[in-house]
Amino acid sequence: MAKRLIDFGFHAPTLSFPVAGTLMVEPTESEDLAEIDRFIEAMITIHGEIQQVASGDITLEASPVRNAPHTAAAVVSSGWDRAYPREQAAFPVASLRQDKYFPPVGRIDGAAGDRNLVCSCPPLEAFEDSTAEFEN
Repeated sequence: MAKRLIDFGFHAPTLSFPVAGTLMVEPTESEDLAEIDRFIEAMITIHGEIQQVASGDITLEASPVRNAPHTAAAVVSSGWDRAYPREQAAFPVASLRQDKYFPPVGRIDGAAGDRNLVCSCPPLEAFEDSTAEFEN
């Protein structure tokens, strides 16, 4: 859900689950009413997308929530293989047609990256010459 909020122009929040079956998001005092209304519209839309998964209209893996965030490159590419329209990915609410932020990167599989770490650092020998001058 946090990644889908990026498609609506919100920074993905850190989410808290203080009570089982609930979600807590805390807006700051600096958010004006229009921004809170925009956030509520996004949450209602995302809820509708989650309901489509719950009712079996779309699988979780094929849903816009699971595939978020959507980059401009992904939305305009010639090979769109998602189970939902590009418009739903890029402009889930009408107001985004006038002012849209596209994230530079899509979703990554962090768990796979953690399990298959590849170090791209230079070998330790590359640093030996630079430390010799500090030894004296």
